Amino acid sequence: MTSKKHKVAARVILFCLLLSGCSEMNENSADAPVRSSSEMQDEVEKVSGSILEILSLKAKMTEAGAMISPCEGGAYRAHHPWGVYGPPAKDLEEAMDRLRIQLPENGWKIVKDGPDDSRAKSPQIVADSADGKFSVDARFHGRQSDDPAQLEVTVQSACFRPESGSTS
Repeated sequence: MTSKKHKVAARVILFCLLLSGCSEMNENSADAPVRSSSEMQDEVEKVSGSILEILSLKAKMTEAGAMISPCEGGAYRAHHPWGVYGPPAKDLEEAMDRLRIQLPENGWKIVKDGPDDSRAKSPQIVADSADGKFSVDARFHGRQSDDPAQLEVTVQSACFRPESGSTS
């Protein structure tokens, strides 16, 4: 991986670790289903694949895999931060438009579509799956300083209680 790819991957991971969550999904660990961590990571990566298909871009992608992070009360969630970069900003903006149209067509409810809270006010789409098990947060970062335009995406599961011996 080149130094530039490392920089982009590190920015995506740091950005996503700073997020408290994609949207307000179940935080009550008493109601959280029991699932294995590896199963949840696999499911989140599968959902990421479906989001990537909607984006329909010929682009470079960061290589971070799904991770487990704590929810409140001893529960956990799987999250998969990743990003795409390389195409012109116009192509990435069109990919955001495809998300805006196709997420609802594929059973997702868009809960936010507008600028994020950053100083740059980057365009952001946050959507929850119809079953409430997953959330996606996509942000478009246009060309700022010397950084290339990119889409940062985080797919996250609802909270779950791990099977015995199944934490991270």
